[in-house]
Amino acid sequence: MNLTILGCYAATPRTLTNPTAQVLEIKNRMFLIDCGEGTQVQLRKHKLRFSKINHIFISHLHGDHVFGLIGLISTFSLLNRQTDLHVHGPKGIKEMILLQLKLSKAWTGYNLYFDELESDESQVVFEDDKVKVSTIPLKHRIYANGYLFEEKEDPRKLNVAAVEEYGIETCYYNKIKAGHDMKLDDGKLIPNKELTFDPAPPKSYAFCSDTVYHEPVIPIIKDVDVLYHESTFLDSEEHLCERTMHTTAKQAALIAKKANAKKLILGHFSTRYKSMELFKKEAQTVFENVDIADDGKFFDL
Repeated sequence: MNLTILGCYAATPRTLTNPTAQVLEIKNRMFLIDCGEGTQVQLRKHKLRFSKINHIFISHLHGDHVFGLIGLISTFSLLNRQTDLHVHGPKGIKEMILLQLKLSKAWTGYNLYFDELESDESQVVFEDDKVKVSTIPLKHRIYANGYLFEEKEDPRKLNVAAVEEYGIETCYYNKIKAGHDMKLDDGKLIPNKELTFDPAPPKSYAFCSDTVYHEPVIPIIKDVDVLYHESTFLDSEEHLCERTMHTTAKQAALIAKKANAKKLILGHFSTRYKSMELFKKEAQTVFENVDIADDGKFFDL
């Protein structure tokens, strides 16, 4: 699992900062999370094979999280994409995109599917044999969701030396990796734990942006490995949070602490601040393992 931050600043794009977008690569799947203006330029700049993106998750319909989507969808058409593209996001996103395609007479040459969300309860929006993605209902000025990405547990790892020592034929290997014990020809039962190793623990990643301090997210993201949480303001501007429905670095750290997260990544910074390290220092007064997002920054999770 790894994460590339394409943009992590609030409101408008600037010369050296980009609005929210990030790519999560997990179990050989590439997911795009939010798509602010300039996302496709950032994808090219950081040499990400964005043709591998089949699912896009949009948190809400404010421009700094979605205005890059129509451009990316159009570029996929110009590149003769054939693979289906699924867009998950708030109700209204289908109308927003299809109207632009209609007026520009730029219909896609590939299947474009919209999964429009309107529930205030957490729900599974994507699942296959490797990954499950669920919504994290947030509290913002308009309807918004974060997303929780969870790996599914891998099969057990075969202890090749052990199975060869017992003379077990290869046709039984998949059964053993699935957790079954093995009965030898002489009737002896070999416990699975003697024939396999534990797989790596499955990892999880939670994306929470934009939201006011909102404790109902805590049980949804409990024990998450990595939490990305918006931190638009420092504590000195906490008075702006209720009006704008955003969070301070200290409040984000409190969510991480109460959720027992292993790591916190801060993002969605207001550009009024000259040093992002101030966010890290403030958050670390509450929660120790804090990192700072930045445009183009890569995290090996």
